[in-house]
Amino acid sequence: MARLRVEKVQEAIQHEISNMLLHDVKDPRIQFVTVTGVELTDDMSYAKVFISMYGPEEKQEETWKALNKALGFMRTEIAKRIRLRFAPTLILQKDKSMEYSAHIQSILDKINKEEKTLAEAQAEAEAGQHE
Repeated sequence: MARLRVEKVQEAIQHEISNMLLHDVKDPRIQFVTVTGVELTDDMSYAKVFISMYGPEEKQEETWKALNKALGFMRTEIAKRIRLRFAPTLILQKDKSMEYSAHIQSILDKINKEEKTLAEAQAEAEAGQHE
């Protein structure tokens, strides 16, 4: 039963932080940010918030600094909006899954291209032998 509550609070925190970043946080450095997930400890004292950022590396660093600066505001707002007695301490974590999946996709594309080239070369060789 307790785990179900933790999961519901995780979803609520993810939803509220996403809304805050869209509407309430006024820092212009925070752009192209997505909250991809939240992991809450069983005692609900800590929440690891996974953040995915887009854009050039310099912009991402500025965004990261701005997000860390806004943590206190976000924690206070979560306590108000979700009506928790104790708001969890928020820990931001960069979510690299999008970058990783893009890297894997590029490797797969390269392998497919090489296999296609090899298959075409074999087909030409076979066609040359039959003539």
